[in-house]
Amino acid sequence: MQTLPCPPENLPKFYSALVNGIGDFINGVRLVYPMEKDAMRFFNIIGNKFFSLVFKFLLGQPIKDTLCGTKILWKSDYEEIAANRDYFGDFDPFGDYDLLFGAAKLNLKIVDMPIRYSERVYGETNIQRWKHGILLLKMVIFAAKRLKFI
Repeated sequence: MQTLPCPPENLPKFYSALVNGIGDFINGVRLVYPMEKDAMRFFNIIGNKFFSLVFKFLLGQPIKDTLCGTKILWKSDYEEIAANRDYFGDFDPFGDYDLLFGAAKLNLKIVDMPIRYSERVYGETNIQRWKHGILLLKMVIFAAKRLKFI
């Protein structure tokens, strides 16, 4: 059994995809391979799938998992996203939406990379599903106004 939900052994394939030009922003996806029984709660899976549909509509790119913390991009792209953070509102509690919306604004090619995701064996999740779900929905609405309904 691995000790981290997403082990660092996944990172070389992310790096390889970036340096080989497969994408400009490599986004981890936990929802491809079967997960261990308690790796993700049911309503979190439903929320992830809902937000992936919304992101596909807003960004015009298929994003299967908006909240997987495993992401890789060039430092210069990150710095440009960070410099323009206020454009989509600086209230993302985890940084995932900030990065995805920022990457889309820069017209980066976002590529999903499947990872194997396991049950957490220590610590607690940082996500409070209802509180953060509502906050993330507000951020999506804010970003939609900037991306689709200008």
